[in-house]
Amino acid sequence: MTSPPLHLHTTPSARTPREDGEQRIAAIDIGSNSIRQIIADVSPTGAIRVIDEMKAAPRLQTGLLETGALGEEPMRLALEALGRMAALAKQIGCKRVDAVATSAVRGASNGAAFLRQIKEQTGLRVRMLEGEEEARLAFRSALAHFDLGRGRAIVMDIGGGSLEFALAAEGIVERYVSLPFGAVRLTEEFLRDRPTPKGVRKLRKAVREALRETIPVHDWRGAEVIGSGGTFTNLAGMFLARQGVRVAHSVHGTRMPWHEIEHILEMLQELTPAERLGVPGLNAGRADIIVAGLAVAAEVCGRVEPRTFVASAYGIREGLLLDIARVTPVVSDPGEARERSVREFAERCHFEEPHARQVQRLAMQLFDAIGSRVGCSPADRVVLSDAALLHDVGYHINYQKHHKHSFHLIQHADFLGMTPEEQTIMAHVARYHRGSAPDRTRHEMFGKLDRATRERIQRLAAILRVADGFDRGHSAAVLQLKVRWMDRAMRITAHPDPRAKTMRLELWGANRKKGLLEEMAGTPVEIVTPDGRVVDGGEEE
Repeated sequence: MTSPPLHLHTTPSARTPREDGEQRIAAIDIGSNSIRQIIADVSPTGAIRVIDEMKAAPRLQTGLLETGALGEEPMRLALEALGRMAALAKQIGCKRVDAVATSAVRGASNGAAFLRQIKEQTGLRVRMLEGEEEARLAFRSALAHFDLGRGRAIVMDIGGGSLEFALAAEGIVERYVSLPFGAVRLTEEFLRDRPTPKGVRKLRKAVREALRETIPVHDWRGAEVIGSGGTFTNLAGMFLARQGVRVAHSVHGTRMPWHEIEHILEMLQELTPAERLGVPGLNAGRADIIVAGLAVAAEVCGRVEPRTFVASAYGIREGLLLDIARVTPVVSDPGEARERSVREFAERCHFEEPHARQVQRLAMQLFDAIGSRVGCSPADRVVLSDAALLHDVGYHINYQKHHKHSFHLIQHADFLGMTPEEQTIMAHVARYHRGSAPDRTRHEMFGKLDRATRERIQRLAAILRVADGFDRGHSAAVLQLKVRWMDRAMRITAHPDPRAKTMRLELWGANRKKGLLEEMAGTPVEIVTPDGRVVDGGEEE
């Protein structure tokens, strides 16, 4: 269910009467640079009305790069701030407090001990977020505040310890990425004394090389870039000041030419931290780390050359609130809900429905004929069916390597009535409908799975590859597949649709893609014409 817009206005009184059914909740984001709390009344429909906010900047990332542990002074300041936040939440009647910790705590040798200390001193139970989860929450917040339903967008959040971003097309996330490029971390690593031109160049080179591996330019050039976090609100403030807008109620939604980042960065790196304190629009608490943050932003924008760049005042904590407020749909038939959510996802990806339905139909024929013989379970049938319907959704991003794009899109989609394990298997099966076969030594994501899951993927992918081959021309020329097990081979005979003029391309396509099925079946596979002729030649695609 799509969350309603987040009403981010503070009511005149924290004791404003709540409406029927509303629940007062608090979300706390323990970041590497700052800690932020937001308190809101949440209705049964998911509407959110912000009541109060609190912020502190203990800079937990400070010294972490050198020592590997959180420092005593940052921890003390953080504990004091969290104590105040816990007291505020209790004082104004919060029924639930959700607190999360991000990069600095996650990467510190004493991070777990610090979370126990928080529990002992404040009563708050803090959940550790992985980097991709940070990216997901930032994207969820952006989705509530910007129209991401058209075109491509990169939602980027720069914290003190890490950079997170989501790559999305028409509101559908292809992948989440987390990189160790936070403003505090990079300042300590490259700009400890002051930002010399050499230090900034080294910083930008490190970021540029990592981005080259994570953002394909041909897929994302020209995408809209949305930046959340202090780096971007301060960037927007300085941009507005340069335009003569000295006082703005909020910088949220400020749009600017991305080249403006380079202009402001060039100006700031010539100044000392003390001199930066006088720059209009720049918060004093950000002056010593702003250069590192802007250098990261400049490299991302330089990589994709966005059509527009916009700053968001809302990030992970608002995304956390939206997660808490989500209304779970009441579904009478889980199977129907699953089918509907898969279909709607396919439609949002603008899938080629005739081809997808044909491949799905042929895959089901093959599964029913050979599934049990190659080791599939009955539960595998629906997974294969969904994977077949979605196998080409990667076209939504780009034709080139679309099978890999299909994997990322499916892996990050929100489906009803489906377990995380089923979704992971489905994503991998779609990924291996073409290209190289699954290989645990060469394919990192596949290699991380346990053996039983890998074998399920291999069996289902083997069937899908052949089914896809039987519609190589996207013409639905094949009406029916019949399988016969021989002493020396498995024979798959294709029977044409009466309206089809030829099945030549389909027979060739299936023959090319039978290799993995032969491996799974432990016997040669023969593709046979209606008159009994075995198709010759063909190499695995």
